[in-house]
Amino acid sequence: MTHRNSNRYNPKQRFYRKKSFFLLAGFLLGAGLIVATYQTSVYFSTDESCMMCHVHPHAEDSWKMSKHVNNGSGVKTHCVDCHLPPKHNTWAHYTAKAKLGIRDVWGYLTKDSADFDWEAKSQLEYAVTFIPNESCKECHQNLFPEGVTDKGITAHLYYEENEKKLNLQCISCHLDAGHYNPNYAHSQMTGIPGLAGASADSSTFFKEPALVTEFKDYIETIPGTPVTLSMKAIAGGSFKMGSPEKEPLRGEDEGPVRNVTVSPFFMAEVEVTWDQYWAFYGNTMSEGRTPPETVYANNSNPDVDAISGPTPPFGFPDQGWGSGSRPAITMTHYAAETFCQWLSKKTGKKYRLPTEAEWEYAARGGTSTPYFFEGDPKDYSDIGFWRKFFDADTDIISEYVIYNKNSKNKTQEPSAVKANPFGLKNMLGNVMEYCADKYSPDAYKKGGASVKDPIIKEGTEWVVRGGNYTSDASKLRSASRDYTKHDAWLKTDPQQPKSIWWYSDIRGIGFRVVCEPDSSLKAK
Repeated sequence: MTHRNSNRYNPKQRFYRKKSFFLLAGFLLGAGLIVATYQTSVYFSTDESCMMCHVHPHAEDSWKMSKHVNNGSGVKTHCVDCHLPPKHNTWAHYTAKAKLGIRDVWGYLTKDSADFDWEAKSQLEYAVTFIPNESCKECHQNLFPEGVTDKGITAHLYYEENEKKLNLQCISCHLDAGHYNPNYAHSQMTGIPGLAGASADSSTFFKEPALVTEFKDYIETIPGTPVTLSMKAIAGGSFKMGSPEKEPLRGEDEGPVRNVTVSPFFMAEVEVTWDQYWAFYGNTMSEGRTPPETVYANNSNPDVDAISGPTPPFGFPDQGWGSGSRPAITMTHYAAETFCQWLSKKTGKKYRLPTEAEWEYAARGGTSTPYFFEGDPKDYSDIGFWRKFFDADTDIISEYVIYNKNSKNKTQEPSAVKANPFGLKNMLGNVMEYCADKYSPDAYKKGGASVKDPIIKEGTEWVVRGGNYTSDASKLRSASRDYTKHDAWLKTDPQQPKSIWWYSDIRGIGFRVVCEPDSSLKAK
């Protein structure tokens, strides 16, 4: 007879029973975690979940007004469809989702959304980092749909050929696809904006240029337009050009310091404004795509009556920020030179771009410090380990400069800052300014330790000075040098040949003019 007892299973059987129990429990727990994780992922992929952290007021409204929601097909494109890699790319999708989620939660818990500059974060520089091309192409698989224009076909063919090579981004041309922006236009500009446009009252147009009989400030009146330029008399003199080796955050191309003498000249009080540039555009605009060689030949002829000017730009060159007295931007160096040529013919004076030496002399305004106002670049700059813990000083510099700390990621009107000792505004910041010199990193080693009215004519790129609205304070020093990046600034221009008038990939570039005084005038 077999006795019943609690130890009816031998040790081996008990081991397998326990193992089976734990395996079953582990399986059920794992399955539960997978389901919970999936449901959590689904919830945090909803538009409502995204709006919990992204509480800036215009995000939801502009999304609902965009073509991704407000369209004829009735199809709605959700936040994750644009801002994350496609789901079939599982690792990339969930890795990006985790990173963005952690950052959003951290920001939600530690920051006040009211302090965020949402307008600045809506600009292209930020958008390209959050819209992967793969997501765009997941929905827009046919780049040549019915109804696409010839220019659209040209642009998309260029994109297909150069996407990887030039790192082209869909969002560069379709910035308003996911969030409606009334100031954005994905089409060629028509008409003539500004004071000299079609609706302008011609009775307000000037008939004669300003008469300059003394070397002092004057207001230029441009015949055939209603616009003026305020010109400041800059007495010639000598200064030390470049930065000493001990100057904080200096560049290697800023030395050696040399003694430079410049002759007297007049310089525009502010950068060329949109009102002034649109007057030039209205007087010289070329409707068609005139071959560049034809334009160059025409404009290089000193006896030509009519200057060949810019073709209509694609979109709004002012980026929807406003025109008027804001600095004109996105034009090429050739366009800036052509503006000077047009202005010279209109007024009978000799207007041109400043040499690099003239520009730095004027920017310094008689000072020899890093800025024409007091302060150490290290105190104003975000460069350095301690800037991770302590904010840069902005009190003094913000009174004189439009830069990355106060620009709201766009240009501002000249009235936003104070002038330098020579009465010039925005010599530092707002937009970079073209010079007449070609760029050379060792320019200051040429011509000796003392030179007069130097200019560099050999090179491939042009000197630009002053930094712009996106610049760190280190790039706003009076001695800081930079140069054009011609090919990179035309990267997304699909035209062949590319435009000689407008840049497609740089917004913070402009210029101001100088005028050579008549030989009969004497400096004060």
